Amino acid sequence: MHEDQQYISVDYTAKDLSDHEYINCEFNSCNFSKANLTSATFMDCSFSECNLAQANFKNTGLKNCTFKDCKMMGLDFNACNDFLFAVQFSGCQLDYSTFFQKKMRKIKFTECSLKEVDFAETVLAEAIFDKCDLNGAVFANTNLEKADFRTAKNYRLDPEKNTIKKAKFSVSGLPGLLEKYNIEID
Repeated sequence: MHEDQQYISVDYTAKDLSDHEYINCEFNSCNFSKANLTSATFMDCSFSECNLAQANFKNTGLKNCTFKDCKMMGLDFNACNDFLFAVQFSGCQLDYSTFFQKKMRKIKFTECSLKEVDFAETVLAEAIFDKCDLNGAVFANTNLEKADFRTAKNYRLDPEKNTIKKAKFSVSGLPGLLEKYNIEID
């Protein structure tokens, strides 16, 4: 177990960190690309300017973790352990990742690239997408009650195939809600 540690510029590329436990640790400019994080636990940890692209998150515990300015492309968050799963993202590149069927109430994405991200069947009630690019993101049977898309861009979602009660959208986001009707909005 690793507790109250700070890791700076550590290269974990393709390393096996399975079953490791980190509590209240800071990771700055670390490379986790293709690392095996199977059954590892990160509790109250922060990641800043880290590369986690293609890391293996099978049964990984992410409990109250923050990610800032991280490269996180192609990650399968669906494979993470659901117990106490809680994450926040700021300035992260999460393109091509999947959150399929995750429960993420009140999650906040700030200035993130979420291109082609799979949010199908995800609980995103009260989620905030602050200045995020959602180009090609998939929303299908997604719970978006009270979610805030007012500053997000490029989203496309079908109000008939998602729960959007009391969700917030800007006028500029209307085309993304009405696209299936093939109408023109000026």
